[in-house]
Amino acid sequence: MPPDTARVGHPTDTAGRRCAAGRSGDDGPVKILSIQSSVAYGHVGNSAAAFPLQRLGHEVWPVLTVHFSNHTGYGAWRGPMLPAADVAEVIAGIEDRGVLGSADAVLSGYQGDPAMGAVILDAVATVKATNPAAVYCCDPVMGDAGRGMFVRPGIPEYLRDTVVPRADIITPNHFELDFLAGRTTNSLAEVLDAVDVVRATGPRHVLVTSVLHGDLPPDSLEVVAVSDEGAWAVTTPLLPINPNGGGDVTAALYLAHLWTTGSPATALERTIASVYAVLEATLAAGTREIQLIAAQDVIADPPARFTARRLR
Repeated sequence: MPPDTARVGHPTDTAGRRCAAGRSGDDGPVKILSIQSSVAYGHVGNSAAAFPLQRLGHEVWPVLTVHFSNHTGYGAWRGPMLPAADVAEVIAGIEDRGVLGSADAVLSGYQGDPAMGAVILDAVATVKATNPAAVYCCDPVMGDAGRGMFVRPGIPEYLRDTVVPRADIITPNHFELDFLAGRTTNSLAEVLDAVDVVRATGPRHVLVTSVLHGDLPPDSLEVVAVSDEGAWAVTTPLLPINPNGGGDVTAALYLAHLWTTGSPATALERTIASVYAVLEATLAAGTREIQLIAAQDVIADPPARFTARRLR
C-alpha cells in the first residue's frame, strides 16, 4: 500500500447513463461497496473514504485489502496484507446475505496485485448482474509527477488494459492520465484529448486531478471532469502540502456527488470545495494526517467556493 498523495491542491452503457441521470426520485442512501486498504492510525484507503461517505449520509460496506497500523509513507508499519482469496470470501459472505446485488456502486483504490484486481472485477460483475444500474468507480493508483510509478511492475499495464476499461468512473491524477492515454500532455487541450482516448476504452466519467499546464496562473492547478455531457475545470491555489489519503477522499466524494446530483460540474465543485478545505485544515494543524474529523462540516455541507467553468 504505497502512500497515496493528495490529488487536489498539490501537483503530484446503462450504468454510465444512470450515473449521469442521478438519483432524482430515489429514496434512501447510496449503497457503496468499497474495496480498499485500511489503517488503524490515520486516513488512507477505506480509512479515508468511508467516513466522508457516511458523513454525507451514504451506506458504506468497507472490504479491507490490508489492515496496517499506519500508512506506508511513514516508512515502517505493522499488520497484514490480506490474501486475495480472503478478500473474495468476505465479499462472498456479503453475497450470502442476499444484499450484494443491491449495491449502487463499487469503489476501489490501490490494487497492489492482479489477483486482488480480479477479485474486485468479479465483485463488480456480480453487483451489475443483479443491478445493471450500479457503477464502478476506480481510482487507478499508479504514481505521480516527480515520483514516477510507485507500484509493482506490471500493475500499471494491468490497470490500463484490464481494470480501467471495466470502470464507469475513473479518477486519475495528471501523471496517471498520461500513462493511460500513452502520451505526455502539456496543455489543457492535450489533457482533454488524452481523456477522450481513455474514455474511448470504456469509462464514461473521468476526473483528472493535479492538472498542470502552461496556461495556468502561477501557484495554481486544475481539476478536470469530463463526461458525455461535456467537460469542466476548477482552478485552485496550490497548497504547500502533500499528505496521504487526499486521492482516496477525492474519489469517494466525486462518486457520491456524481451519483446524487447527476451533474459532473456540480460534483466537481462540491468535491473540490470539501477536499480543499480538508487540506487547508491539515496545513493549519501542521500534521501529516488529513484532518477529516476536524473538517467534517465542509464534507457534509460543501461551501459554494469554487465555480466550474465549462470547457466544451
